[in-house]
Amino acid sequence: MATQSKRLSELYVAVLVGGLGTRLRSVIADRPKVLAEIHGVPFLAILLDQLAAAGCCSVVLCTGYQGDRISGAFGSQYGPLRLRYSQEHRPLGTAGALRLALPELDSDPVLVMNGDSYCAIDLTAYWEWHRERWANASMALSKVTRSDRFGVVKLDSDARIMEFAEKKESGEGWINAGIYFLSQQVLRSIPANGCVSLEREIFPQWIGHGFYGYPSVAPFIDIGTPGDFAAAENFFHRG
Repeated sequence: MATQSKRLSELYVAVLVGGLGTRLRSVIADRPKVLAEIHGVPFLAILLDQLAAAGCCSVVLCTGYQGDRISGAFGSQYGPLRLRYSQEHRPLGTAGALRLALPELDSDPVLVMNGDSYCAIDLTAYWEWHRERWANASMALSKVTRSDRFGVVKLDSDARIMEFAEKKESGEGWINAGIYFLSQQVLRSIPANGCVSLEREIFPQWIGHGFYGYPSVAPFIDIGTPGDFAAAENFFHRG
């Protein structure tokens, strides 16, 4: 079982911001997608504001493509957040980037966030829920009306993750909202020095090993495509 810190402020946070953003090149060809601006604010700043509001203190940004631009824009401090960087020098995938950053992530568990999506969940409530289950790993889930775009996460009656039905089913369903609590034990299980995807290769291996899904009705948006990026203006305008 994971060793559970008492307060969310004690946890290190890893934000995955190393993606190439190829689908957004027609919109933001000159910068990493986390620097794409929503109402004049870089998308990464919106994620960091969410972390700061929850009382987090230590953030490691897992950078890749144009990582120097991200570190140049945000430096070592953002409000109350201390920022550090783990720069990959070749594509490592979402899991590989986390494994590379492991020496910088000095808490158990670690809060992990995707850098290209936002879910307005109460991070403190999610943390308490995770702790109550002594979970090795957990994934925040969001309910959407068109799950075929994302793939469905199926749970048992105790909220344990049972299956990832990737883009096979249409209609309403629970999807991965891109926020996780991951124990050091499961992070160390990621192969080192390889290009590995959390979603495709690692998460399915953790099914049956204390891996839970946290259902939330909080608003969710992904900015990975030009259409979704355009919708983000209205999403955040509504608050």
